[in-house]
Amino acid sequence: MIWPKNLSNKVKHNVNLAGLTSFKIGGPARYFFAPADVLELSQALSCAQKARLHIFVLGSGSNILISDQGVSGLVISLNRQSFKKISHQGSCIIAGSGLKLSQLVSYAASRALGGAEFLAGIPGSVGGSLIGNAGAWGYSIGSLVEQLGVMDYCGKIRVLSAKQLKFGYRQSNLSKYIIIWVKLKLFSADKQTVARQIKKYLAIRKTTQNSRLPSAGCIFKNPPEDSAGRLIDQCGLKGKVKGQAAVCSKHANFILNTKGARFGDVLALMNLMRKKVKVKFKVNLEPEIKIWK
Repeated sequence: MIWPKNLSNKVKHNVNLAGLTSFKIGGPARYFFAPADVLELSQALSCAQKARLHIFVLGSGSNILISDQGVSGLVISLNRQSFKKISHQGSCIIAGSGLKLSQLVSYAASRALGGAEFLAGIPGSVGGSLIGNAGAWGYSIGSLVEQLGVMDYCGKIRVLSAKQLKFGYRQSNLSKYIIIWVKLKLFSADKQTVARQIKKYLAIRKTTQNSRLPSAGCIFKNPPEDSAGRLIDQCGLKGKVKGQAAVCSKHANFILNTKGARFGDVLALMNLMRKKVKVKFKVNLEPEIKIWK
């Protein structure tokens, strides 16, 4: 693979991905690149497309399960500072895709801007949360979007308005783009009220989901009018172990890496969970995490 001269020393080979994910599972990326800016990103995408390389975009790595064999394409990490900028215009926040949701929530709270409190405690980056329309407590980030700056996989930049976007439960029409920045519409609020709401959401998460062991967050999407965690729990699977992976005893929709879990350990548990729920409740569970292989 021949990269442009200005990128040839920046594109890394055989970079282990496990340490870059919250699950701490996964093998190497054949090519790995963290662009310094949108120009380098565009160059890398254009080159990868010509070489027909499969492209993977890595945010904070919080909802990804990667094969122990790694991936044979190009993994792009948007963790450089140019993709983590944040500012505000009135009650709107403009945030880079590489910014962590926790940073977005803190920034909004410090400026007495309300509407983003429900994102407190959700791991991940702004870009990843938009692709999957992350949310909680009946709210989702897609409802806040006013404008998006994106790049297609050929390296061309576009600005999308809210009318061009389609958000559903843990899904969007953004999978064909790499998100660069987003403009979110919030509202002026009492700073103490915002802080209390954030504290409340974090406390609930700590009670129901907290674990010091690596995980990828919720494994399955909630079926309509129900909870995947409840269904899995009713199948008696809390604490179930496969290899070094275990179903969380606090929240049955979490799988934990207890110590050196393998890709196959997690897949085996996922298959078991889906099978048991299908047999008992006639419900097909759909993965919420992304699986790279």
